[in-house]
Amino acid sequence: MNENTKKVALKELYPIIKEQLDKGGTVKIPITGTSMLPLLVQGRDFVVLKSCEKAEINDIIFYRRDNGQFVLHRIIGIDENGYILCGDNQWVKEHGIKDKNIIGVVTEIHRNGKVFGVNDKSYVKYYKCWLKLFPIRKPLIKVLVVLRAIKRKMSSR
Repeated sequence: MNENTKKVALKELYPIIKEQLDKGGTVKIPITGTSMLPLLVQGRDFVVLKSCEKAEINDIIFYRRDNGQFVLHRIIGIDENGYILCGDNQWVKEHGIKDKNIIGVVTEIHRNGKVFGVNDKSYVKYYKCWLKLFPIRKPLIKVLVVLRAIKRKMSSR
């Protein structure tokens, strides 16, 4: 980060983001955290958000939990209590997210100067495959963590 860049908390930016989306605009935000690995990587990727009237299964939404926490997760289902969400790097489902919690929906992923739309064939293949793996996601993620650790150890030699 250069000296002209200022890091600002999302809760401070929220009114600006909301205003921009409410006007029909878009907002580009950086990825923080690891819940959407392997698709989205902190420090590398950005997502573009737009407002949405009604979110759908497979959408990645940016939402605010009732406790004020901002989250970016994928909708994996809908029931009588609202949306069912889960990060791609998680296996615990979150229930009860309502339309009122949704700030925006991801329309693009920016990675290393390249832009991927959520309708791109490669992206659609990724999420369909990843969703099919949900029943075995917990052990799969654990194996991936071990493999990454081994790779880091090998590369540090």
